[in-house]
Amino acid sequence: MFPACYGSKQTLNPRMITMTMNSRPDVKKQEFSLQLQKNSPQVTSQTRLRFDRKQADQLCVPNKKHEFGQFVAREAVLDEEYWTAAWLRAETHWENRTDDRFADSYKKKFTEQEFNALKRQSETKLGQKSACIVTVKKEHKNERHTVLKSLVGTLDVSIRPFLHGETFPGEKVKAPIFNSKERKELKSQYGYIANLCVAKSARRQGIARNMLHFAINSALSDGAEQVYVHVHRNNIAAQELYEKLGFKMVELATPQLSRDKMYLLCYIP
Repeated sequence: MFPACYGSKQTLNPRMITMTMNSRPDVKKQEFSLQLQKNSPQVTSQTRLRFDRKQADQLCVPNKKHEFGQFVAREAVLDEEYWTAAWLRAETHWENRTDDRFADSYKKKFTEQEFNALKRQSETKLGQKSACIVTVKKEHKNERHTVLKSLVGTLDVSIRPFLHGETFPGEKVKAPIFNSKERKELKSQYGYIANLCVAKSARRQGIARNMLHFAINSALSDGAEQVYVHVHRNNIAAQELYEKLGFKMVELATPQLSRDKMYLLCYIP
């Protein structure tokens, strides 16, 4: 399912071309050199990745993982895991578009952008923490899988502060309300789950449910006292899964999200 050599192709070195062309005083040749430099393919982040690298369960914090069956849910720790999670999201997004001849190009571009986004969000910011959760196959003494063959599920979980006046994430508020006795006092931080997906070959094994269970507990242990997730109105299977885990629909958010055909669900322990 995963292209083991994506991004490993050799690329031209624009500096070598520029030095050759700029060694002559001809202005047109210098302009041509600049054009070559602009259009030459650039070395992407994938060229530094090792796609034969083994998974790294031993690098994760012992109490920051959830084992179930033949799998382990934990935070991603390797760049190869971030990239594979990004590719899995691209595969899931385009899995029903087999007749699109540009699907492979779209998936590669999406993967590159998502990989860079995951790397950026992994850095803790003031008042906000984000993590990429992955589910991988358990390691055995005589058998270790590569990251590409081991990773079967992923999601994002973040800890965010409520903005002044918000009663739920993304609420449109006119002005902060500080002294309203009728307004229920809210907790200062909440957890938010997004981008849940499971490899097609590994579905119906409880992976999504266990990843969500781990993400909820991680968010609560990091200071969140509520956990939110958006779900599409037509995704009945996802709604039923969240309901079984204890999520409830936020009725106040429904009118605001009606145009996007989304529901906002909330988990309160």
